[in-house]
Amino acid sequence: MTTTLVTGARGKVGRGVIARLHAAGHSVRAASARPAELTVPAGIERADLALDRPEAFGAALRGVQQVFLYPQPAGIHAFAEAAEAAGVEHVVLLSSSSVLAPDAENDPLASHSLLVERALADSDLHCTFLRPDAFASNSLGWAHFIGQGLPIQLAHPDAHIAPIHPKDLADIAAEALTGDSLTGSSLAGSAPTLTGPESLTFRDQLAVLAEVLGREIPVERISRSEAEAQMGRHMPAPVVTSLLNLWEAATHGPAPVHDTTLTLLGRPARTFRQWAGENTAAFVRP
Repeated sequence: MTTTLVTGARGKVGRGVIARLHAAGHSVRAASARPAELTVPAGIERADLALDRPEAFGAALRGVQQVFLYPQPAGIHAFAEAAEAAGVEHVVLLSSSSVLAPDAENDPLASHSLLVERALADSDLHCTFLRPDAFASNSLGWAHFIGQGLPIQLAHPDAHIAPIHPKDLADIAAEALTGDSLTGSSLAGSAPTLTGPESLTFRDQLAVLAEVLGREIPVERISRSEAEAQMGRHMPAPVVTSLLNLWEAATHGPAPVHDTTLTLLGRPARTFRQWAGENTAAFVRP
C-alpha cells in the first residue's frame, strides 16, 4: 500500500487531505514540527518534521512513496535529496499562483513558493504544483473587527479576487495523490492555477458575510499610508507593499476564474457564500 506523508498537518488544507486519504483507506503519515499537537484520526502515524531540521528527514520519509508538501524554502534542497534517497515517487506541492507574476523572484510572497518549485523541478522527483490564488479563509482576517461591530477599513475595497474554498483545494490535492496509477489522475505532473468559481471584490465578500450573519458590516476606504501602518503591525513591510500593489492592480476588472473542482474533478466548485455559511461562528463576538 502506498504511504503518503502529509506536511503542514495542522493546517486546514493539510487536515483536509489527511481526512480524505484516510477515509479512502490510504496509508497516511501526518507530519508537523510539533507532532504532539496534531489532531488526526485514530490509526494515523505522526512524524516529527521541520524542513530546517534535516536530521528528522530519514524517519519521516521511511517507507513513503508520496508527499503532500507545504512550501518552505529553508531546507528544501536537502529535503528533495532525502526524498529521492527514500524512494519517494511523487510530490504534490501546495504552491501559489503568485509564482506566475512577472517579477516573482523579487516578490516576498511569490519567491517563497517559487524557490520550492525550482528546487523540486531540479530534482528527479515526479512533481505536481498546485497553484491556488486567494483562499476564502483569508477573510478570517476580518473576524475580530466584525465580531466587535467595527468597520472594515480597506485601501482597495473594490479589488477583485476569485477565492477558493479550502475544501476544494483539499479535494484537488487528494485527487492528485490517489489516481489509479503511480502518476495518479491527469492532475499528477501538472501545475494548475486554482481559483473559486466567481470573481468577488472585498466589498462583495463583506456583503455576503453581512447577509449570512444578518447584520450590517460597514466598509471604510482608507489611504494607502493608513493601510501600510495598520498592516505593518502584523507583517513585514515588503509583504505589506506586495499585497497592496496586488490589490491595487486587482481593482481594474474581474479576477480571472481558472481551474476549479468543476473543471478538474467534474464536481461543482464551492462558493464563497458556502464558506461563509460554514464559518459564521468565527465572526460572532465571543
